[in-house]
Amino acid sequence: MRRRRAAVAAGFCASFLLGSVLNVLFAPGSEPPRPGQSPGPSPDPGPGRRGGRGELARQIRARYEEVQRYSRGGPGPGAGRPERRRLMDLAPGGPGLQRPRPPRARPLPDGAPGWPPAPGPGSPGPGSSGPGPRLGCAALRNVSGAQYVGSGYTKAVYRVRLPGGVAVALKAVDFSGHDLGSCVREFGARRGCYRLAAHKLLKEMVLLERLRHPNVLQIKKRSPMTAQLYGYCYQDSEDIPDTLTTITELGAPVEMIQLLQTSWEDRFRICLSLGRLLHHLAHSPLGSVTLLDFRPRQFVLVDGELKVTDLDDARVEETPCTGSADCTLEFPARNFTLPCSAQGWCEAMNEKRNLYNAYRFFFTYLLPHSAPPSLRPLLDSIVNATGELTWGVDETLAQLEKVLHLYRSGQYLQNSTEAGRAEYQHLPGSTIPQEDYRCWPSYHHGSCLLSVFNLAEAVDICESHAQCQAFVVTNQTTWTGRQLVFFKTGWSHVVPDPSKTTYVRASG
Repeated sequence: MRRRRAAVAAGFCASFLLGSVLNVLFAPGSEPPRPGQSPGPSPDPGPGRRGGRGELARQIRARYEEVQRYSRGGPGPGAGRPERRRLMDLAPGGPGLQRPRPPRARPLPDGAPGWPPAPGPGSPGPGSSGPGPRLGCAALRNVSGAQYVGSGYTKAVYRVRLPGGVAVALKAVDFSGHDLGSCVREFGARRGCYRLAAHKLLKEMVLLERLRHPNVLQIKKRSPMTAQLYGYCYQDSEDIPDTLTTITELGAPVEMIQLLQTSWEDRFRICLSLGRLLHHLAHSPLGSVTLLDFRPRQFVLVDGELKVTDLDDARVEETPCTGSADCTLEFPARNFTLPCSAQGWCEAMNEKRNLYNAYRFFFTYLLPHSAPPSLRPLLDSIVNATGELTWGVDETLAQLEKVLHLYRSGQYLQNSTEAGRAEYQHLPGSTIPQEDYRCWPSYHHGSCLLSVFNLAEAVDICESHAQCQAFVVTNQTTWTGRQLVFFKTGWSHVVPDPSKTTYVRASG
């Protein structure tokens, strides 16, 4: 009867938690309009909006100058002139590869910069120098498995597999998207509107390169925090010449409902990688970077690590102010007022916006639940401090790293006495292929597979499970170096397996 009550209570808590996640994920926030959503009332048509060319050129130049600002300030990736390939060739029955030719700058009326844009120092645009991205249009020959992944406000994403077997993501302006469509309806200039939208893709290219962590790059040749930019390609598509396609690292989408069913160790890894990302953004070579469109779908998972993949709505500049009234951070649940510095900038607004979004979308759901009991007070303090913005990213990351140290070193284990423990018989080189039971959270949905720091923790776990009569220690480890262990209801059928060791509860 007691177990039944516990099961009912656990089911109720899980239902409440999942409902809360759905409510937060789809709650309105301070975000750009979504596809199909009205961006808000348009201003009355002014002189520049009648016919569209003057105002459109002004907006293109503003985005062009933004890209140039982010490109300057140090050596960047750069690349030679990329080859050209039609994106339509990726579809079955495409027309095939055309003869490559270098992209040419195409001027726009009314003073808009030409396209493709001339690269600034460190820009990955055509004609720049430096090591740069390794892949161009030639790398897209003979790709297979072209698949539409999804689209957002501006871009569409495709998944393809290169001849060597590596799967990559292709990003391009979505010709059916809200961003391009609303611009064409307002200005009536399809090519100019494409260039306006494509500058967001170009901005993302620059930021993916400029925000890489140099110390990690020297070792792994990739960034642990941003999706790696492999290359890019200018091509003709439909009636628009020189359209831009970027080739980036492919990751798995962040599905919060699925993450809630994974082990605490994996969920903590995501929160830790997010904390490291926010620290890097707060201290980047460009200054403090904020993600204006901060939602789980802006991130991907690559080998268990969380990476930001959508940077076209990132902003580097802090908010100017004349007083604290100008420094209000607005969120659906609450607002925060930050101080205005003597220099006329809202203090740490970019950093605090990122941190609170990390709290409301990730920390509050992924950090505390099913964590080791001795770590709960520290995890609760992290959640509460980020929810109140009493900590900055430096202190938040320091506390997350402290949790990692306690967990990885085994210091989190509460002292347990040998008294009352059952004896376990050691059977090296063997395993129990069946007799599984389910537990939560588990690394395997059909069995109870957990990670342990040492043999004593495995014994404690088995003692705490009423149905556990044996456990099998594998030679597999998690990202923290902990061993994976199967817990079993019995040991009636033990078979040889040199990679495993079985421990069975002694009778009597």
